[in-house]
Amino acid sequence: LGIEFVEAPLGRAVTRVAIEERHLNFNGVGHGGLTFTLADAAFGYACNSQGVVSGSIDAHIVYSVAVRLGDVLTATAGEISRSSKASNYRIDVVRGDGKLVAAMTGTALISGKPVVV
Repeated sequence: LGIEFVEAPLGRAVTRVAIEERHLNFNGVGHGGLTFTLADAAFGYACNSQGVVSGSIDAHIVYSVAVRLGDVLTATAGEISRSSKASNYRIDVVRGDGKLVAAMTGTALISGKPVVV
């Protein structure tokens, strides 16, 4: 899909994608599935950035504006809370002009097993 990993400091992650022709839906705007996948990738990197395997058990996304060919979207995930069993995240997807495209929340189950790279 062309999603780029940017960074994943402790409890955070950033991913990015430039909207191409292949990302457009039948209305000629960016497909919501791509926006979700971009946000979900940032969520996955963030929830595993602490060195412990974690997996999504819940995610919700709200779309604000459409995106067009050539737009660059950046998803930034940040940890909101963490216990020994679960962590919660907020993921914002913004266009290059700073406009909020979508907001996602996610909960991850923490396995307690180390991430093996």
